[in-house]
Amino acid sequence: MDLVAPVVVEPLRGRRCSECRRGPLPRMILEFNAPVCLDCADLGHLVFLPRGDTALTRRARENSTLWAVVVRHNRRRTRYERQGLLVEEEALARAEAACLADAEARARRRARDAERRAVRDAGLTAALEAEILRLFPSIPAERAREVAVHASVKGSGRVGRTAAGRALDPGAVTAAVRASVRHVDTPYDTLLMGGVPRHQARTRVAPAIEAVLRAWRYGGEDGHGRDRG
Repeated sequence: MDLVAPVVVEPLRGRRCSECRRGPLPRMILEFNAPVCLDCADLGHLVFLPRGDTALTRRARENSTLWAVVVRHNRRRTRYERQGLLVEEEALARAEAACLADAEARARRRARDAERRAVRDAGLTAALEAEILRLFPSIPAERAREVAVHASVKGSGRVGRTAAGRALDPGAVTAAVRASVRHVDTPYDTLLMGGVPRHQARTRVAPAIEAVLRAWRYGGEDGHGRDRG
């Protein structure tokens, strides 16, 4: 049998229980579109467990015969968002004890997961660096590494973290190198600080950027790279 948990609402404005007339209510349920306090809804004996600890929430829910989801309306996002659960106090106590008992094991697991992510991140950076050197053989090695590290920072949304970047798409890799040249090798940032609109600033520095990219791609001194002579 599928379980259907009651939904408890944290109202944004004062509401009174339609049955006992108490209020304002910090939490309530809606029955036939009328507010009902938790005591009248037979949920008053439950305790609140805020969201955030996934293991504790799962265990408390599994140990609780009766539980409810607590939500609050987000006006900016125009949707209800989960705030936590209401569970039986004894269930919460058992869940807390279980989490304390295996806290060390879970900490070790998190550490192993972090190590695996670090290895994957290092692999992504190394692959991106190798592709930069392949596309731009005259770029200084330390600059290639710098671009790869910057472009692949986790959570940055930069080129190295896009699907195209992870696939080492030449266009995406070139975009990462071009962005580095724009900020490091041209007066682009100075133009922006001087009030020049972004599109105009980009147009002004475009020839200098392309000169550096050509030098790094085909050899020469314009890109501060190795002269392939």
